Amino acid sequence: VQLQASGGGLVPPGGSLRLSCAVSGRPFRELHMNWFRQAPEKEREFVARVTRSGATNYADSVKGRFTVSRDNAKGTVALQMNSLNPEDTAVYYCAASTILTATPSSMYWGQGTQVTVSS
Repeated sequence: VQLQASGGGLVPPGGSLRLSCAVSGRPFRELHMNWFRQAPEKEREFVARVTRSGATNYADSVKGRFTVSRDNAKGTVALQMNSLNPEDTAVYYCAASTILTATPSSMYWGQGTQVTVSS
C-alpha cells in the first residue's frame, strides 16, 4: 500500500488548511484511514480516523476544529483543519490499516506533510 500526503504549508493562527492523502496498491474500501502528527521533540499522536464504514474518531485536542473524510471513488482521505493554533504545528502523516484495532507499528504509512501555524 502506498500513501501520498499533500496540502501542508504555513498558515496564520485562526486559519484553515486541508490535507489530502492518496492511496494506491490495495482496494481503498478495505482500509481504515488515520491521521497522526508529530511535533518537534514530541511523541507522535493520533489525530483522527475514518473507518471503512465511514465512522469517525478524533483526538480531544482537535474535536470541533478538524474534520476527516474519505472519497472511496477517488481513493483519498482528507483532513480539513480549521481554527488552527500554533500547537497544531507538526508533521502530519496519513496511515492505513486493514483491521480496526491495528497499532501504529502495523499500519501502512505515507511520508509526512509539514503544517506550520505562525504569524
